Amino acid sequence: MTDPMLRIAEALERMAPAPLSAPDFTAAEAFVWHVSPDRLEPVPQVSRVEMSLLVGINRSRDTLLENTRQFAKGLPANNALLWGARGMGKSSLVKAVHAKVQAEGHDLKIVELQREDLPSVTRLLGLLRQSAARFILFCDDLSFSHDDQHYKSLKAVLDGGIEGRPENVVFYATSNRRHLMPRDMIENERSSAINPSEAVEEKVSLSDRFGLWLGFHPCDQDEYLAMIQGYCEAYGVEIDAETLRAEAIEWQATRGSRSGRVAWQYFTDLAGRKGVAVSG
Repeated sequence: MTDPMLRIAEALERMAPAPLSAPDFTAAEAFVWHVSPDRLEPVPQVSRVEMSLLVGINRSRDTLLENTRQFAKGLPANNALLWGARGMGKSSLVKAVHAKVQAEGHDLKIVELQREDLPSVTRLLGLLRQSAARFILFCDDLSFSHDDQHYKSLKAVLDGGIEGRPENVVFYATSNRRHLMPRDMIENERSSAINPSEAVEEKVSLSDRFGLWLGFHPCDQDEYLAMIQGYCEAYGVEIDAETLRAEAIEWQATRGSRSGRVAWQYFTDLAGRKGVAVSG
C-alpha cells in the first residue's frame, strides 16, 4: 500500500468508533443512556419517593408492582404506558416500584432513555441483551408531534423487529397523552386524509402495543391533603391540622391545580420554614 493510501486507511480507522462494550452493570442499580458518544452512565443515587407516600394511585401501583415482580422473576410481563394528569406520580411510581422489587432480592436495573435518543435504541438494546441482569427501560414524558418520526424507533422496543425485544428488557413509559400524540392532530389527520382510518393508525396504534395502560387522574382535595400529611409524618414535620389545611388549600389555589407535585412543592416550602431537611 502506498504512503497516501496508508495514511487514508489509518485516518479512517481513527474516525471509526470502537465497538461499544457493555459497562459493569454491578456498579449501580440505575443507568442513564447518552449518545454522541454512546454510553451508559451509572447513577450513584436515584431520586425517588417512597412507595408508601404515593397516595391515590393504589390500583396502578399494585398492577405495575405485580407486573414488575413477574418480569424480575423471569416470567412473562407487559410493557407499560402510564398516562394521564401531570404531577400525579407516574415517574415516581416507576422508580418506587423498581426500588421495591430490587429490595426483594431481584437483580433488576433501571435504564433511563430520553425521547430524543429513541433513534439509538437498537444499539442500546444490543448492549442490554448481553447482560444476565434484567432491565426496566424507562422513558419519561413520552409524546410525539405531528411530524415527529421518532415514534418509528419506538417499535424496536415494543415489537423488537426481526431479533425481537430482548427477553431481559421491559419498557415502561410515562405520558400526559393516552395515544402519545395530541388529540387535535389525530382529528386533523382523520378529517383531511383520503383514507381517514389509515391516516393515523400507525401512530395511534403505538399505544396499543403496550400491554398495560395505567391511567392517572387529578386528585381530589382529601387525597391532596393526605399526601401532604403523609410527607409530614415521614419527615417528622409538626404542624397543627387546621393550619396545615388552610395553608395547603391556599397553596394549591394560587397554582390553580391539585396534584402530587403541588403537594410536594407545598411540603418543601413547609419543611424549609420548619428547618427540616428533605430530599427529592
